[in-house]
Parts: sequence; C-alpha cells; structure tokens
Amino acid sequence: MRTCIIFNPAARGEKARRFRRHLDEIGGQTTLKLTTAPGDARRLAAEAVVEDFEIVVAAGGDGTVNEVLNGLGDAPDGFKRARLGVLPLGTVNVFARELGLPLKLMAAWASIRRARETQIDLPQVQFTSNGTPQTRYFAQLAGAGLDARAIELVDWELKKRIGPLAYVMAGLHALLGNPSKITAEAGDQTATGGLVLVGNGRLYGGPFRIFPQADLRDGLLDLCVFPRVNWLTLARCGPQLLLRGNLPAAAVKVFQAKTITLTSPSLTPMEADGELIGNLPAILSVGSSRLRVIVP
Repeated sequence: MRTCIIFNPAARGEKARRFRRHLDEIGGQTTLKLTTAPGDARRLAAEAVVEDFEIVVAAGGDGTVNEVLNGLGDAPDGFKRARLGVLPLGTVNVFARELGLPLKLMAAWASIRRARETQIDLPQVQFTSNGTPQTRYFAQLAGAGLDARAIELVDWELKKRIGPLAYVMAGLHALLGNPSKITAEAGDQTATGGLVLVGNGRLYGGPFRIFPQADLRDGLLDLCVFPRVNWLTLARCGPQLLLRGNLPAAAVKVFQAKTITLTSPSLTPMEADGELIGNLPAILSVGSSRLRVIVP
C-alpha cells in the first residue's frame, strides 16, 4: 500500500534520534513528509489523502497522532480513503499502547508494512473558540479540568529531559489552583466534579486503566468523573493507581454514553489526546467503526 510518514524533524528524545538513524532504510520504502511548524502534521495528512496515500503514519507521540487524525478528517472522505498508522516516538504513546503496537521502532514499522487493518470508533468534541464553532476528533481520550490545566502548566523543556514526570509535576502545581466545577450530562445520567475524563479506550497516561470497561469498538464513550480534586483525592487514588494500574471504585463516578455534554460556570480548559483544544462548554460524541487503523 502507498504509505506516507509524517514526522517533525525538530523532535528530540532518544526515540526520535533512533528514527533518524533508520531514515535511509524506512525512507526507501515510503514517502516522508516533514513538519515545519505547529499544525503542519494536520495539513500534511490532509494533503496525503488527496495524493491517494492509503496509509498515513503519525511518527511521534499522541499529539502528533491527534494532528494526523484531524488531517484525515479534513480531507474529503478521508476516513474512508486512508488508514491511520502510528510509529510511537512520543513520551507516553497511550494510543499505541491501547492498540497493542510494538513500542520499539523497527518492530512497529514492520507492523505497518504488513498493513493489517481494523476499524475502531471515532470520537469527536464540538466546542466554540473565539465565537467560532469547532469540531476536533480524538483517538484515545479527552479531559476537562485538572488534567487540561496540568497540560497548560507543563514545562516543555523539562519534559524533554525527564519525560512523563513533567506531567506529574504540572499536575501537582495544578492542584494548588481553584478547582473547576464541571457538570457532565448524558441522557438521565449526571455527575459533577473538578476533573472529567472521557475515554475511547481503556488507558490514560500510559499503562493506567482509568476506563476498565472501555472498548474501541462498542460505539460508546466512557466517562470518569472525580467529584473532588484535592490532596486527599491524590492520597486516596495515587497508591492504587501506581500499584494496580486502576482507581478505587468509590473515588469516581463512571458511566457510558454515546453523547456527553460538559459545562462549567467558570473558564475551564479541555484537552484531546493530551493537546489543549479550547474551553467548555463542549459536546462529545462517537461514530461507530469510522476509523481505519493499522494494528499488529
């Protein structure tokens, strides 16, 4: 299949350096498109669909995956015409872990070359930015409140040096601020809290199973609401999350729905696949089996 890889040549980190070392080998089997600015991966992905590439590969982390995914959505019939591939070069690579992709570069590339395809659900979030209605697709998860605020506070130079710990430090910093009050509504189900996470798959932040009932093919979004977000919540949830990879059931409210509305009386940021996208209010929904992805 005609394959295109989208890669940021300015990316740092050991995985990106390893990718560059294999450029001659990989580049001889595909077309490489290099980004030059934020948002370029989205533009290049749409361009690749128009050029009839059958597999468009995001070489990077979850943010790059999100950009490429939205680029596919920008192209006419993009999700029907092209498949999404992932070379996991990021810090956490949550979506790659969810798909069971090899995290080693050449093993992941071998999976892409085999071109085994599956179809999974495709979530989207609708919101308003500067008075203009916006729609953003996401592959793995979205969040509002504390986690989006932590992403706002991440020191990106520090992230390049210490990896995922930079998110932990930003999260602790975010806890010092005033918590948001977010209301999540889905039909007759309602929950309110300072942190709301919405999952397509099971994983969040790496190997952590925040959405244990989630299924990429069930046509539903999984909602996890933390009624309170404070140091006591951290002490209550942190040990089990680190030791067992999940949350105490009594600490959160969870439910599933096809459509979820999030509102807040204060300015509350929102993220999708770890990238800040805007502020609440927002409506999240899911399209069944709309996304074609390459899997092992």
